[in-house]
Amino acid sequence: MKVSTTDPDSGYMIREGKPEGFFYLDHRTVDLKYNLITDVHVTPGNVHDSVPYLSRLDRQRERFGFNVEAVALDSGYLSTPICKGLEDRKIFGVIAHRRFHPTQGLFHKWEFTYDKERNVYVCPAEHELTYRTTDRHGYRHYASDPKHCVNCPMLLKCTRSRNHRKVLTRHVWEDSKEKVRLNRLSKAGKQLYRKRKETIERSFADAKELHGFRYCRLRGLQNVKEQALMTATVQNMKKIALHLGRSQ
Repeated sequence: MKVSTTDPDSGYMIREGKPEGFFYLDHRTVDLKYNLITDVHVTPGNVHDSVPYLSRLDRQRERFGFNVEAVALDSGYLSTPICKGLEDRKIFGVIAHRRFHPTQGLFHKWEFTYDKERNVYVCPAEHELTYRTTDRHGYRHYASDPKHCVNCPMLLKCTRSRNHRKVLTRHVWEDSKEKVRLNRLSKAGKQLYRKRKETIERSFADAKELHGFRYCRLRGLQNVKEQALMTATVQNMKKIALHLGRSQ
């Protein structure tokens, strides 16, 4: 693990389409109606966005008594624990689709049909992948029978394993993730997700362009937290003043 010699509190971030290096991440929440910032939480740059999400959501609900009905999140939050957590809290979750890059020339996972009643996957050649085990991370493993696969005309498009066995995994909370996917495709889900550009994305853009939040002014996690909170406070004051001015 890389540690900065000038700011050990920061974290080394590696993300597709993002600059690589030592950073901090500002995880913030805004409300849909007024675009007010309701929560700010800073972590080192190597902490994934999804890690603090549910705890910060619960903190806002408990501290402010928010009756959260729906949330819109980007693809970084598309994880089974978050999908399951939103379902348990009876919150309508809309999360952007995460693009995967499967091995070229092989069938995609969605081309295998899951039979919930029999708890098996069915491959494009109509052979079953039966349940084998569940690992410690909560993923169920389904494997094909090599006796069927070895002479299958679709073998080269299915797997390149030496034992001619195709293995698929499915999380025990996969049903919750599928519900979130359906939410995203619904009319209400599409309308809600479009609002992200007008709310959270605009909030971050405003902080960077107008309030110097593109860079940390001081080193250390506590100092960065103070900068993030002060920036959010100023942004909220501007928002409140604008809304009060319009209501008069």
